[in-house]
Amino acid sequence: MKPLIPASAQPPLPRGRLIVEEDPDPEAVPLDVLFVGGGPAGLAGAIRLAQLAARDRAEGGPLADLEIGVLEKSGELGEHCLSGAVVNPEAFHTLFPDLDETELPLRGRVAGDRVLLLTERGRIRLPTPPSMRNHGHHVASICEVVRWLGGQAEELGVNVFTGFPADALLVRGGQVVGVRTTPAGLDREGNPAGGYMPATDLSARVTVLAEGTRGPLSQAWLEREGVGSANPQIFALGVKELWEVAQPPDAVTHTMGWPLPRDAFGGSFIYPMGENLVSLGLVVGLDAPYVDLDVHALLQRFKQHPFVREILDGGEIVEWGAKTIPEGGYHAIPDRLSGDGLLIAGDAAGLVDVASLKGIHYAMRSGVLAADAIGRALSDRGAGMDQSDGADGVEGAVPGGRLASYDAALRESLIQDPLYRNRNQRLAFKSGFFAGGVRAGLMQVTGGTFPGGRIPSEPDAAGPRRKRLGLESAYDGEHAVAKVDAVFRSGNATRDDVPSHLVVGAVAGTEVSPVMAELYASLCPAGVYERDGDRLVVNAPNCIDCKATDVLGPRWTPREGGSGPAYKRM
Repeated sequence: MKPLIPASAQPPLPRGRLIVEEDPDPEAVPLDVLFVGGGPAGLAGAIRLAQLAARDRAEGGPLADLEIGVLEKSGELGEHCLSGAVVNPEAFHTLFPDLDETELPLRGRVAGDRVLLLTERGRIRLPTPPSMRNHGHHVASICEVVRWLGGQAEELGVNVFTGFPADALLVRGGQVVGVRTTPAGLDREGNPAGGYMPATDLSARVTVLAEGTRGPLSQAWLEREGVGSANPQIFALGVKELWEVAQPPDAVTHTMGWPLPRDAFGGSFIYPMGENLVSLGLVVGLDAPYVDLDVHALLQRFKQHPFVREILDGGEIVEWGAKTIPEGGYHAIPDRLSGDGLLIAGDAAGLVDVASLKGIHYAMRSGVLAADAIGRALSDRGAGMDQSDGADGVEGAVPGGRLASYDAALRESLIQDPLYRNRNQRLAFKSGFFAGGVRAGLMQVTGGTFPGGRIPSEPDAAGPRRKRLGLESAYDGEHAVAKVDAVFRSGNATRDDVPSHLVVGAVAGTEVSPVMAELYASLCPAGVYERDGDRLVVNAPNCIDCKATDVLGPRWTPREGGSGPAYKRM
C-alpha cells in the first residue's frame, strides 16, 4: 500500500487561541503564583512553595503573604490522572520528611518483580533488567495520590480551583501575566446556553504549566518562543483497566512480545493493588508503522493469553482509562523550560524514563525545583518595583532571568539519574525489537555511555504507515470490553451537546481521506472518531483527554470544565 504520513493531514497548533496578547481583566483573580494542572507536578510545586511561605511567615521573610493557586480542569482532583503506578517515594520524602511511610498515600511496597516474554500461548521468564527492579518502591493509585496531595496543599493555604481548564495564556509585552479559563455552558455551536458561565481571568507573577502530556499551552509557548530540543518528543499510548479478581498476582509483572509485532515498541504491566484489585495495561509507541494501530484492541487481545486469562477469570472490570506518555527521554526535554513569568514542569516537560517506567517522582521533583526557583526569584526582588512592573504600579511577571535557575537545577538533578543514563534506550528500539534489545543491554552495562552520542529521531507523525495489524478478532474473548463500554467505565459524563474541542483537517473545509479516517478511528481508544464509508465522523463527547490523536492528527484544545473522564481508583 502507499505509505500514509499522518503529518500530511495534521492541522497546525491553534496558537492564536492558546496565547492571547491581553492584560488580565480588571476583575481577574489576583495570585502571585499559579500552577496550571492539579497533578503530581503542580500540587508538589504548590505544596513546596506554601511550605516556604509558611517558613517566612514565622520568620518575617519576603514570601510571607504569597498567594498560590492551582487550576485543574477536572471536576475533582485526580479524575483526569492515570498511571500504572509503581512509585519511587523519593519526592514524598523530600516534601514530607517527618511523615512515616505508612502515612503516605501508597498501597504498599513491591513484593517482587517478574518480566515475561510472551508468545501467543506461552511465556518465558526473563531476568529483570536493573532499570526495572522496583525494590523500595510502592504500588499506588495515582488518583488517590493526587487527592491526598490536594488535601495537603489546601491545609497549607493553597487555593485549589477544580473544574476550570486554562484556555489561554495571557501575555503582555512578551511576558506571561496569567491565564484565561474556558467558558462553560455553551451549546454545540458555541453560543451561550443554560448554565452559561463566562471565562475567568487569573493574574499571576509566575505561571507554572504542569498540564501533563501534550499540554496545549506548553506546546504553544514553546512554539512561540522557538524553543526546541535535541530530539523531537515522541509518545506512546497506554490503555489501562482495573479489575476486581479472586486472586491478584503476588508480584509486579511486565511483559513484552505478543500481542505486539516486532516493529512496534511497547509492553504490558500487571500490578497487584490490594483489596483483590489488579491493574493491567498495554503501552505502545505511536511510531508503530500501522494504519490500524489500536492499543485498546491490542489490550483486549492480550487478555486472551492463558496467563492473563487465569488472573481475570471470575473477575469484573471496575474502571478503564487511557493516556499518552512522553517517551523521548532526556534528549527530548525542551532546551529551556523557563521564561518571563513562566515555568514548565512534569509530563509537559517530557520528564519520563521509559526504561524504568517511572515518571511520577520526576513530575513531583520538577514541581519542587520550580517552587524553589520561584521562591528565590520572589525573595530577590524585594519590596520595590523593577522593569517588569506595569505602568500602573501593579507588579508584573517575574523576568525569565530570575527563574532560569530552575533549568539549571533540573538538569543537574538528572545528570546522575536513570533518566539521563537511559537517554538512548527507547530510541535503540527504532532499529527493531531484537537489535534494540541488544543495544539497550549494552547501554545498561556501560551506564549509558554506549553508543557514545545521541540517537536521532523524528516526530511520530512524520513516520510512514505501511502495514495493517488486522485486529478484528481482538474482541472475541470473554473478558473483552468494547470501546463504548470502556468509555462508560471511565466515568465520562461530558454533555452530549458540548462544543467540539477537536481541530480536524490540515486545511479548513478539506475532507479527511478515508485511510486517514481509518487511522484516527483505530488509534482513538474511546471511539471519538469513526469511519462511515469515506467520511470521518467525530463524536467529541466521547473524548477522555488521552490526546493520542493530538500526536498524529486532530488537535486537542481545552473544553468545558469537568468534561472528560472521572477516574476514582486508577
